[in-house]
Amino acid sequence: MAKETRKEDEEELTGRESFKLDLFFWLQAFVAVLCALVLVFSFLGRVIVVDGSSMVPTLHHGDLLLLQGIGYTPEQGDIVVLTKEFQNVDTPIVKRIIATGGQTVHIDYSTSTVYVDGVALDEPYINELMRMPMGETITDVTVPEGSVFVMGDNRNNSSDSRVPELGTVDERYILGEVLLVLFPFQNFGIVH
Repeated sequence: MAKETRKEDEEELTGRESFKLDLFFWLQAFVAVLCALVLVFSFLGRVIVVDGSSMVPTLHHGDLLLLQGIGYTPEQGDIVVLTKEFQNVDTPIVKRIIATGGQTVHIDYSTSTVYVDGVALDEPYINELMRMPMGETITDVTVPEGSVFVMGDNRNNSSDSRVPELGTVDERYILGEVLLVLFPFQNFGIVH
């Protein structure tokens, strides 16, 4: 009888050890996956939430965006996320690149037209015709090398490179290019 009890104890102990071993391996796998996700989202891509309406109709307040960070080179027309703080805004801001280093920008409010290097931009993505903003505004600028000139698609409700406080933005402030809207699901898709 004592031998049978000892055998049951050994089997139960083996079961507990097996459970502990399984738990250890699952925790190890979970930590490895978590580390991989942190590395991917820290270096290759990031997830950002849109705060505000400056990119309507392209993006909306609360949209969850996937960004490409590493290996990104700014190009005219790209939608990017910037970390430069201005006007007491300390969250990342989302804007469209209008011009890159070396290009000239001219904004004609009477015709609601933006010119880059003397050529009028075709901008089907803007929300409505631009009105002349109140206060000081930049209408003519040559973008310094290593910088970009950005504007929101909702031009009448966007603080962007037209505001002298922001002006042209050093490329080092760019977190990355917006690739996808992840959420809400009805807006899911590639961003143009």
